[in-house]
Amino acid sequence: MNLLEEGSGWSGQRNLAGRSEATAGGGGAADGSEPLSQPGRGGCGSSSTQKGSRPGPGGACLRSRKEHSFITMHLLSLRSICIFLLSQVLLVLGIQEIHVDPEMISKISAAGKLMKCSASLDVLFLLDGSYSIGKGSFERSKHFAGKLCDALDIHPDRVRVGMIQFSSTPHLEFPLDSYLTKQEVKERIKRTVFRGGTTETGRALKYILRKGFSGGRNSSVPEVLIIISDGRSQDSLVMPAVQLKERHITVFAMGIKFPRWEELHVLASEPPEQHVLFAGDADDAANGLYSTLTGSVCSITAPACKVESHPCERRTLETVKELTGNYVCWKGSKQPNAVQASLCPFIRWKRVLIKHPSRCFRTVCPDPCDSQPCQNGGTCVPEGLDRYHCLCLVGYGGDFHCAAKLSLECGVDLLFLVDSSAGVTLEGFLRYKAFLKRFLQAVMGQDSPVNVGVAQFDDDVRVPIELGQHKDMFSLMKRIDALNFGGGRTLTGRALQYIAQHGFRSTPVFADVQDDLPRMVVLLTDSKSQDSVAEAPKYMKDQNLFLIGVGSSLMRAELTKVTGNPQHTIVYSDPQDLFNRISELQRKICSVDNAEGCQAQSLDLVFAVDASSRVGLENFLHLRHFVRSSCLHFTINRDVTQIALVIYGSKAHTVFALTTHTSNSAVLQAIDQVPFLGDSASAGNALLHIYGDVMTVQRGVRPGVNKVVVLLTNGGGLEDAAAPAQQLRHNGILVFVVVIGDAQRDMLLRVAGSPNYLVHISSYEDLQNYQGFIIERICEEAKNPVNPCKPNPCMNQGVCILGPGSYRCECHGWEGPHCESRVLRGDSPRSPVLPPHSHVQWSPRGLQHFSRAFQHTRRHLDQRH
Repeated sequence: MNLLEEGSGWSGQRNLAGRSEATAGGGGAADGSEPLSQPGRGGCGSSSTQKGSRPGPGGACLRSRKEHSFITMHLLSLRSICIFLLSQVLLVLGIQEIHVDPEMISKISAAGKLMKCSASLDVLFLLDGSYSIGKGSFERSKHFAGKLCDALDIHPDRVRVGMIQFSSTPHLEFPLDSYLTKQEVKERIKRTVFRGGTTETGRALKYILRKGFSGGRNSSVPEVLIIISDGRSQDSLVMPAVQLKERHITVFAMGIKFPRWEELHVLASEPPEQHVLFAGDADDAANGLYSTLTGSVCSITAPACKVESHPCERRTLETVKELTGNYVCWKGSKQPNAVQASLCPFIRWKRVLIKHPSRCFRTVCPDPCDSQPCQNGGTCVPEGLDRYHCLCLVGYGGDFHCAAKLSLECGVDLLFLVDSSAGVTLEGFLRYKAFLKRFLQAVMGQDSPVNVGVAQFDDDVRVPIELGQHKDMFSLMKRIDALNFGGGRTLTGRALQYIAQHGFRSTPVFADVQDDLPRMVVLLTDSKSQDSVAEAPKYMKDQNLFLIGVGSSLMRAELTKVTGNPQHTIVYSDPQDLFNRISELQRKICSVDNAEGCQAQSLDLVFAVDASSRVGLENFLHLRHFVRSSCLHFTINRDVTQIALVIYGSKAHTVFALTTHTSNSAVLQAIDQVPFLGDSASAGNALLHIYGDVMTVQRGVRPGVNKVVVLLTNGGGLEDAAAPAQQLRHNGILVFVVVIGDAQRDMLLRVAGSPNYLVHISSYEDLQNYQGFIIERICEEAKNPVNPCKPNPCMNQGVCILGPGSYRCECHGWEGPHCESRVLRGDSPRSPVLPPHSHVQWSPRGLQHFSRAFQHTRRHLDQRH
C-alpha cells in the first residue's frame, strides 16, 4: 500500500530510523546501495570537473549550486511535514490490528489489566536506545516496560527484573537483584535516560551471552528476555539470536514505532506468533506475553479464562526506491564553452506500508455482564472477573437484577375481561388464567389498595369474580382456577358495552368499594371480534372508565381501535412473551391517567418538524401544538431531558439547540414563536443538519444518554432521507418517523429502519390521540443500555475507547479529557483517562455529575479558542 511518495532526483533523504539513505547530487547511499540520483559526470551536478573542461557561462555553476541548495532546503522542509502527516495517518491506521469485534478487544484489554505472574522467574528488559528509535519512542518503551511490571509479582523469591539499554554499545541500567519491589523497579525504569547512537542489536545479544542475566539465579529458574526495538539493526544478529535460544532463554521481541517485523521474528523464540508483540498497545502486549507464559511458567488468572487464537495483521513502513525513467541532463564537454545533452537515470523513493498477516494469541476472561443479567434497561457494572452490580432505572430495583417494583401502590378498581371464545382456544384461555394468577401474585400485597374482579365473554358476558369479592390471595387464586372455558363466538364489542354499563354498578356486593377510585378494565383477547368495536371507546369514556387492551401482535390494530389510544395497548410476540409483559401492565395501570414522560430517565431529544408548503399553515400549527404539548411530559434541564427543535423546508433551521433552554417554560415560549416556512420539503437535509450540527458533543449531546430524533412529516421530501437516517442510527441516535396522511410504506420503512419506529396517522386531527403512545415508545427506548462512545465525545479526531461503564479519549496532538486542548510541547500527546467526576457509570443520576463536568470542558474549550 503506497501511502506517500517522497523526494526524488537531487534531494538528500533520511529514513525513519534516522540514517542517511542518499546524498544530494550523486553521492552514494548510506547503505551502500544505488545513490538517489546520478545525473552523469561533469557540469554543476558533478563532484569534480574533468581536466581541461570549463564551466558554462560565468557564475552559472555558482548560481546552480545556490538554486540547488535552496531547492534541497525546501524539499527537506516539505519532507518533515510529510513525515509528520504520515505518522498521524499511521496512528489512525494502527500498526497492529486484531480482527475481532470491539467487544472482544475490550475483553482482551481488560484481561491484560487483571493478569499477574507469581512464578519464580528472571526477566531482563533489553531496550533499544538508538537514534532510530528516538527519544519519544524510547519513553513509550519505558512506559510499556512499567506496564508489564504490573503483571509481575516482583519479589526476591519470585519474579526478578533487570534492564539493559543498547545502542552503539550495551549498558546495564540495573541488574536483577537491585530492586526488590514492583514500585522500586517502576521508579527506576522511569529514571532511565535515553542514550542515543547506532542500532547494534547483535552486539547487545553477545553482551548478554557473555555476561548472562546479571543479578539473576544462574538458570535455576526460567529466564525471559524482552527485547523492545524497531527491528532495524545495523549489525548481524542471526547467530547470537540462535545462541540465546540454545541456552533455553525465552525471547520476546516487542515492536515499537514502525517495526521491521522480519527482524523481530528472527529475534523471537518459536513459535514467533506467540513471541512477537507490539509494544505500542501496552495492555494487548501484556496480555499476549502473559498468554504465552501461561501453562509453562505462570498460572492462569482464573479457571474460566482461556487463551484464544485470533487472526491479526501487523504493518510496517518501508522506504523503497523506484526508477521512474531517463531524463535529459547536461554534462560538461572537453570543448570550451560547450555542454553536452545526455540521458540520465532518475530515481525516486517512496514510503510503502507493508502488511504481515499473522495469528495473535490472547487470554480472554468471561465478563460477568456477558449474560446481560440486569433487566428492564439496567446497566451492568463488572467488579472483577466474577462479580457485578446493576444500576437500575427509576421504578425498578425490586431485586439485585432490577426487577420491577411491581406492587400496585396506586388505588384502583381493576376488572379483567378475559376472552373465552373459540377463537382463543382452550389452550389460550388456560394461558390467560396462568397470566392472571402470576400477575396478581406479583403485584398484590396484603395491604394492596386494589380491588380486583374478573369477567369472561364469548356469546355472553359473565362476572364470576365480582369486584372486591376476594381480599385474600388464596381464595382469589382458587376462584381463578375454577373459571371454565366458554367456546362461543368472539363478541368483544358487546362485552365491552355490558361491562361499561354493569361491571362497576353499586350493588350490595360492592358496598365496601370506594367510589372515588379510578376504574379500569383490562381486556385479554387473541381473537378478532365478530361484532363492531367502533363504539367501545365511547362506552368507556361515557362511564369514566379506563381501558387497557392486551393481545398478540396480530391484534395491534384492533386493540388500538378498541382502546382509542395506542398507549393503552400491550402486545406480545409469542405466547411466552405474554408473561414478560407483567411489569409493563403494572406500569400502565398506575400511569394511564397520569402520563409523566420519561420521569428521571436522561434523554437528548430533537423534534424535526416539516414546515413546507405541502403541509400548509393550518396543519403546521397542529404539528407545533403537538411538539409543545409533548414537551410538557418531560422534565427539561441539564441533568434529565434536553430538547432541541429543528424546522425544515428545502433547508433546515435550528430553532433552539439542546443546551439553549434549561426549563419547560423557556422551551414552551420558544415553540410558540416558531415560524411557518412554506417552501419545498427535504427531510434528508433536515436529518443531515441534525447529524452534523445538532446531535454532536460540541452542541451539547451528553455521552451515555439515549438520543432520539422525532421526524414529523406528511410524507413529502423523504426521497433523500434514508441515508442520513441510517447515519444517525449508526451513531447511536434513534429515529422515530411520525407520518400524517398517505405515503409509500416502503420509503417510510427505509427511513425509520424498522416498523417499531414508524407511526402512521391518518389525519392531523388524530395526531394528538397518538401522543401518549409516541412518548411511551420514546421512553421505552430511553431505558436501553447506551454506548457512551456514540456519538464520539472526543474532539479534534480523538478516538473514544470504551471501558466497563465508562470511556476515555485517546488524543493525537491534543490533550484533556475530550482532546479539547492543543499540545503545545512535549514528545507525544497524552491520552488521559477521564477524571473521577467525569469517569462515571451510566446511570440516570450519575449522568448528572458527568453533564456538569462536560459542560465545564466545553466552556474551557471556548475560552481557549
